[in-house]
Amino acid sequence: MRTALKDCLEDEGHRVLTAADGVAGLKRAIEEKPDLVLLDIMMPQLDGFEVCRELRRVGLPAAVLMLTAKGQVDDRVTGLDAGADDYLVKPFSTEELLARVRALLRRSQRQGKMAALLALGDVKVDLVKQTAARGRKVLHLTAKEFAMLRLLAETPGEPVSREKFLDVVWGYAAFPTTRTVDNHVASLRSKIERDPEKPKWIKTVHGVGYKLVDGERVDG
Repeated sequence: MRTALKDCLEDEGHRVLTAADGVAGLKRAIEEKPDLVLLDIMMPQLDGFEVCRELRRVGLPAAVLMLTAKGQVDDRVTGLDAGADDYLVKPFSTEELLARVRALLRRSQRQGKMAALLALGDVKVDLVKQTAARGRKVLHLTAKEFAMLRLLAETPGEPVSREKFLDVVWGYAAFPTTRTVDNHVASLRSKIERDPEKPKWIKTVHGVGYKLVDGERVDG
């Protein structure tokens, strides 16, 4: 499968590096800094979850697409919480794989144009290393909260719909309502806003979703 994927991606014009196990893959990704990592979960030595967590811990900004034969929601949640950007359940079609790769590379290019460091007043957020602090106080944001901030930061001042949060951050429609997004925004505001009841940075766009407002464009 690794050989077939390499051939398929090279036919599309991509430069492809491969590794046969988790340890070798982790080492190669850190050294080569690829734009995208296709990461199987079931690998010798280190599984995909462990590799993904370590890639995020060291601050590798590459998009991560997890390939797995496991279709259970818990496995998908674990992968996304580990820092993966998307997942694909085997067996999958070549067309779907290439579409996911194109979408993730487009998203990475957008993120590459924005600063990795986000300043919200006295709160500083590193969107790549997934760290946040207010002064010397460390703020403990979840992987999904960092992902929500990344999505908001891609288009500052523009609304992001609840449906887009579910699609991009969660990666699948596993929740019956968009209340999940609202709950996570409330949690995020409680950590970064001085007054969560009167948010300065993450504004509600009624009937749509939320937007990120910078310090120069606060609209009350």
